[in-house]
Amino acid sequence: MLLDEPAAGTNTTEKQELMALIRSIRDRFGVAIVLIEHDMKLVMGVSERILVLDHGVTIAQGLPREIQSNPKVIEAYLGEKYARDHAAQIAAAGGPQ
Repeated sequence: MLLDEPAAGTNTTEKQELMALIRSIRDRFGVAIVLIEHDMKLVMGVSERILVLDHGVTIAQGLPREIQSNPKVIEAYLGEKYARDHAAQIAAAGGPQ
């Protein structure tokens, strides 16, 4: 099932309900979910594996915990300065070098 920005325009309560619905559909029907979304809490809350694109190029793929600490993902979403300033924390969290 392809979902393109399903959380757009939703509030916190609606996002929680959406996460539960997506997980329910995935688990009940055994379908793969392709999720295009910028809300990282939602992405991390429903994903078993994640593929991250930056300008159409794959920059990371793996388990949610791997993606959260990936320096390339952090740089793409939070900026080069943030990634540089927090490099030690990223490494301590298990991010790739």
